[in-house]
Amino acid sequence: MGDVAVGARSGRDEGEERPDDAVTHDETDEAGAEAERHRSFWKELPLLIGIALVLALLIKTFLVQAFSIPSDSMQNTLQRGDRVLVDKLTPWFGSEPERGEVVVFHDPAHWLEGEPTPEPNVVQKVLSWIGLMPSAEEKDLIKRTIAIGGDTVECKRGGPVVVNGKPLDEPYIFPGNTPCDDAPFGPVTVPKGKIWVMGDHRQNSQDSRYHMQDSTQGFVPVSDVVGRAVVVAWPVTRWATLPVPDTFDQKGIDKQLPAPLHSPQAAGAGAGVVNPAALGLVGAVPLVLWRRRRLTKTSTAG
Repeated sequence: MGDVAVGARSGRDEGEERPDDAVTHDETDEAGAEAERHRSFWKELPLLIGIALVLALLIKTFLVQAFSIPSDSMQNTLQRGDRVLVDKLTPWFGSEPERGEVVVFHDPAHWLEGEPTPEPNVVQKVLSWIGLMPSAEEKDLIKRTIAIGGDTVECKRGGPVVVNGKPLDEPYIFPGNTPCDDAPFGPVTVPKGKIWVMGDHRQNSQDSRYHMQDSTQGFVPVSDVVGRAVVVAWPVTRWATLPVPDTFDQKGIDKQLPAPLHSPQAAGAGAGVVNPAALGLVGAVPLVLWRRRRLTKTSTAG
């Protein structure tokens, strides 16, 4: 009797349904874990954004920055509205621009004076500050480096640009332009620590040629160079690299010539410096002439 009762109870136990809370216990745990993951994500999101902003700022400051092309002075190499990526890392290691490189530089002597500057909104200011879009406030220029410190450069009407006695073949200049007929110059010698720049659209570029009367005599201090433009990144249909043209690799172009005597740099090289030998010579000539006259008079009288 007892055994039957026990067996019947056991049968009912085995057939009984489990309580609802026992059935959903694992599901409750999973739902809680999922909610915790969501809460954790939203807690970490500000940190992730902060890290991303810091990295973007560091990249803009030390590595690469985007710049927008505001004019036609570099056509057809660059078009108005192109976005270029500028290598800012190389100058940090003391490397100066090389001949043929397209460089972005700060306005050295009010070259852009009078040019309108767009007024960006708050979002644009923030994005440009961290380097996610080109700056709309900074007055920077972009030109091609033609000559570097120590080079002698010139361009006569009807002729090519000549660097250290080597004429440049310039296939990159705007079709129909002449190398410099609108503004011939030189020869001039580029001081150390400076560069001579020209736009590829020669007849539409206010470059070094047009600023030879400025305080910098048309030269751009290397310290004002932001970096080298290496890639056209936008629009995607114009994606292209910006290599140094072969004309700047020609043999002998790096053999720098002595400064021409009639260049502004040579003429001003000794300005404000008194040469004792020259002063002595100038002072001695009248004395010698005076003595010769006295001797001649004495001889005649005798």
